[in-house]
Amino acid sequence: MIEADPKANLLRYLQDARDALLWKLEGLSEYDVRRPLTPTGTNLLGLVKHVAGVELGYFGDTFGRPFFKEERPTWWYTEDAEPNADMWATADESREEIVGLYRQAWEHADGTIARLPLDATGHVPWWPEERREVTLHHILVRVIADTQRHAGHADIVRELIDGTAGLSKTSDSLPAGDRTWWENHRRRLERVAREADKG
Repeated sequence: MIEADPKANLLRYLQDARDALLWKLEGLSEYDVRRPLTPTGTNLLGLVKHVAGVELGYFGDTFGRPFFKEERPTWWYTEDAEPNADMWATADESREEIVGLYRQAWEHADGTIARLPLDATGHVPWWPEERREVTLHHILVRVIADTQRHAGHADIVRELIDGTAGLSKTSDSLPAGDRTWWENHRRRLERVAREADKG
């Protein structure tokens, strides 16, 4: 069925990405949601913290609806923030706090989206002056792309932790296969890669 409301269609894709990202944390220890699994430190809770900030900034500050009315947290996008501060959680920042902030970001963003037409203009304060003016449509597409990208990162990180993979709780979007099938598949790909490298 074709979605008649373009805004509702965009919001559905955004919510799918949000849900997929949070699902990747389910059932893991505090260590596993925080542990860095790439050379640049990519970790599951840091990805959630980052996208919370993305939504609060783009759907809040950009459209004159700042989420933080008073002082912003030290990891926020400020000139004095530590590099990459939004991409990891300190020992004092609980999973519940960060996931809760992300859910609040959804509510705040959804409020902006509901109130404004897709052609409403806003200004991204941290972009160069000549590119700051944007539409809600532009920002929705940008945030969907960013969230889906990070949901993909989370999918790979989670698979590295415990082998859990797939698109969502209800649809893994993977070929049917037991552990042995996947081990054989991976060995085959390794063999093909080595053969191609000799080629």
